[in-house]
Amino acid sequence: MKTPQKILVAVLGLVLVCGVLFALPPVHQRAFYYLEQARIRVFYALNPPEEVVFTPGEQGQVSAAVAATMTAMASPASAATLTPTTPATLAASTTAPSTIPPTPVLLTATPVPLPALASIEQVPYVDQHYGQNNCAPANLAMALQFWGWQGKLAELTSAVKPYELDKNVMPYELVDYANSQTNLRAIERSGGTPELLKRLVVAGYPVIVERGVYLRDLSGKISWMGHYQVVYGYDDATAKFQVKDSFEANGQDFTVSYDELQIGWRSFNYTFVMIYPPEKESDLFAALGTYADPTAAAQAAYELASAEIYSTEGQAQFFAWFNRGTSLVKLQDYVSAAQAYDEAYKLYANLSADQRPWRATWYQTGPYFAYFYAGRYYDVLSLTDQTITGASAPYLEENFYWRAKAKAALGDTTGAVTDLRKSLEYHPDFGPSLAELTSLG
Repeated sequence: MKTPQKILVAVLGLVLVCGVLFALPPVHQRAFYYLEQARIRVFYALNPPEEVVFTPGEQGQVSAAVAATMTAMASPASAATLTPTTPATLAASTTAPSTIPPTPVLLTATPVPLPALASIEQVPYVDQHYGQNNCAPANLAMALQFWGWQGKLAELTSAVKPYELDKNVMPYELVDYANSQTNLRAIERSGGTPELLKRLVVAGYPVIVERGVYLRDLSGKISWMGHYQVVYGYDDATAKFQVKDSFEANGQDFTVSYDELQIGWRSFNYTFVMIYPPEKESDLFAALGTYADPTAAAQAAYELASAEIYSTEGQAQFFAWFNRGTSLVKLQDYVSAAQAYDEAYKLYANLSADQRPWRATWYQTGPYFAYFYAGRYYDVLSLTDQTITGASAPYLEENFYWRAKAKAALGDTTGAVTDLRKSLEYHPDFGPSLAELTSLG
């Protein structure tokens, strides 16, 4: 056999061997992981999302009809007359949970001095590294298991994250699962404080908090992203909270300083989720005090954000304005909320690229509620476009849903249907998208 023929046979043989090896599941999975990681790095190198700035283009341009509707809405000062609406119900959407917590009966607990340290024993630990983006189901599983839930982690994960690569599970989705799929109950509140966390720990209730953290992402950069943790203890001597962190290597015994937790928690309007047995509801509401009432909690979050606007700067001030908008959405004052988000995005433009939390609208859709219900549909389109195109893989069903809403409002029914179907591809049976498709006929 001539030398060129030998080389050709050798090359073909090598290709055949490589193909057989690549077909083996362990080799295929590892190779796919590295290829995908390389693709993501190239994508973000060519399209750095931190360089893109959203500029609201319809500030103050509210139609007369929308403005007339908004005059009926109460201001934050009279927010006690409003019934806040969760993202699920505002989006007209999800099937109501089979077990819905009743309207809380407020019990004013007599303030007592808190001990210098406290910890809840036997809080279980669940590692999130059994798949991708499993922070939310892992933390929910820890809170449920603490109260005796014996369900299967795989079923929980597929329920709250039916698309494996979904980039985010929102707090209301955790609450809906606990209320509809378990014999436990759950509530979500915002505007929490470190003292409230301590009081809940002393009362024996682990708390799921949502925080912003800086981690190395798949592009190789250290960047801001959302993360859940379970708070179960604290120590004033070290000024640290004890948390279960599903991501970190030593996550079962992780600690976070009081200051660090507050900085990250601010990124999500000091949001927290409580899981509890129905028979302990009165006890929990007593520990929560005024936070047992969702309107009072939203009002507290609004007041906290308004105060932090004047006591912070840089990224913290951006989040203070953002949180003010989020709280006003909960209080259903959409025009004022849109104005608060406008101020937040003005500050965002002046942040250094490494300080811009460009994933914010992966996790929080308050700006979409505000701009849409203030009649500012082009701002919804602009911000959702920026979020979707800025992600290497836009597995963000909420963003496609809101872009569809804006397109439908502007008369682009075909575009709306396309986006709604894409939303359902990334989250099968997503209630808001199914309802919107029905409304479009």
